[in-house]
Amino acid sequence: MKIVIPGGSGQVGAVLARHFDQRGDEVVILSRHRTETPGRWQEWDAATLDDWAEEIDGADVVINLAGRSVNCRYTPENRRLIKDSRVHSTRVIGQAIARAATPPRLWLQASTATIYAHRFDAPNDEQGVIGGGEPDAPETWRFSIEVARAWEQALDESDVPKTRKVKLRSAMIMSPERGGIFDTLLQLVRLGLGGTAASGRQFISWIHERDFLRAIDWLITHEELDDAVNLAAPGPLPNKEFMAVLRQAYGMPVGLPAARWMLEIGAFFMRTETELILKSRRVIPGRLLAQGFHFEFADWSTAARDLCDRWKSERAR
Repeated sequence: MKIVIPGGSGQVGAVLARHFDQRGDEVVILSRHRTETPGRWQEWDAATLDDWAEEIDGADVVINLAGRSVNCRYTPENRRLIKDSRVHSTRVIGQAIARAATPPRLWLQASTATIYAHRFDAPNDEQGVIGGGEPDAPETWRFSIEVARAWEQALDESDVPKTRKVKLRSAMIMSPERGGIFDTLLQLVRLGLGGTAASGRQFISWIHERDFLRAIDWLITHEELDDAVNLAAPGPLPNKEFMAVLRQAYGMPVGLPAARWMLEIGAFFMRTETELILKSRRVIPGRLLAQGFHFEFADWSTAARDLCDRWKSERAR
């Protein structure tokens, strides 16, 4: 197959590009800057039609990951960049597909599990409660949901009748590579700081890298699936339990807890937001399970042991 990955220069794009490249598919990365990611690079600005659109014509699958990182402070300028980068790139890909003589049969569009409501009482499958209306939710959380809604709306409004569209509502993708979310969490554990965050009641939804890739393959081959699909393991855990399992998997007996005010100060100095830590994301993969998808890493303890072993192995080389 020919796989085109707009915004594929980041960690998730690299994971996908290696996966498809290793099995012999043609991979094209659309990015502003040349990357070491496997595959062929094509420059684009993520906003206007140009020569890059020729790569869309005749491709089998487009996987759009484009969007400015949310790991930053939500200043007015950063908010504009976060939202515009997602909406504009999605719209222009839709335009490229609409103009293609041979449009791709599938468009996998990145979205986020953050779109669901902050809740402790019950998990959200694809029919779950969309967030934004919680009276106690911080304004920054409402902004994230506004972005997610606009992102998905841009996909819905793209008129591409010959192309199946799927919204990838992804939880945190756990990979042992440097710089990823798992690497960041494990660094805290190794420093003895991987304890309970605030109340510890907030749920963490996650998916192992290998199950993420297997789910992408599943979506490519199962043509009956469209619209929103949750990419998350079926076992989300409260933060307190999640971090305890990770400490045990690594072999760290202690982890200092952090009060909410401590997290706010730390986020300020790290130039990020506490939403990534404090919002309860209790998400389950309802549609994947209903279609018979089997998770290799359905529980966090098995996934954490595998990821820790791989993390240690890679750094011992």
